[in-house]
Amino acid sequence: MEKQMLPNATLALVMGILSIVGCCCYGLPGIIFGIVAIIIAAKSEKLYKENPENYLGYGNVKAGKIMGIIGVALGVLFAAYMAWFIGQVGWEALQDPEMLMERMEDMQNQ
Repeated sequence: MEKQMLPNATLALVMGILSIVGCCCYGLPGIIFGIVAIIIAAKSEKLYKENPENYLGYGNVKAGKIMGIIGVALGVLFAAYMAWFIGQVGWEALQDPEMLMERMEDMQNQ
């Protein structure tokens, strides 16, 4: 029997990559793509472990899962940082550049 590519192996890899890239957008896309990558990778990993001799592409599944985990971790860290920053300067300061600069200077002088 000829080996076939694991279903969704490439999708897990792509979602893992998008989770790391998505962390730069306030963290939320990174968390979403990362969770999707982890779920898809877990399903493909289970299928592979049932019959490893029938499938190719397990490396893509592992890489997608690892990048998904990293993407979720980075997304949570970035989202927490943004929440802390908004708490420090205030939401209204984010909408007014002059007020934002004043608040940031106050933070540096403390």
